[in-house]
Amino acid sequence: MLNSVFLFLNLGGGEIFIVVLVVIMFFGSDKLPGIAKGLGQGLRELNDAKAQIENEISKSTQGFRDELEKHTSEIQSEITKAGDGMKRQIEDAAKTVEVEGKAIEDTTK
Repeated sequence: MLNSVFLFLNLGGGEIFIVVLVVIMFFGSDKLPGIAKGLGQGLRELNDAKAQIENEISKSTQGFRDELEKHTSEIQSEITKAGDGMKRQIEDAAKTVEVEGKAIEDTTK
């Protein structure tokens, strides 16, 4: 991930070395571990906050998703019923045509 940040910033090896050198000169080598620790804790807290927000959003939209799934299944059920009804009507019409066809054949003989 760190490499992707450096690629995004378009920093080369020499530029990174200069930045590290300036940071060491500005803060001193004795404060660098504390700064790194603070950055790590800050990133961890940021990730925890992000996960908490995602969980809250998921919880708050759960009712909406349940309702949507319920309506979707009801619609699918109605479509299936309508399809079954149409299929029965087509089968009944086919039987009627077959019966009428036989009747016509019998009268023409």
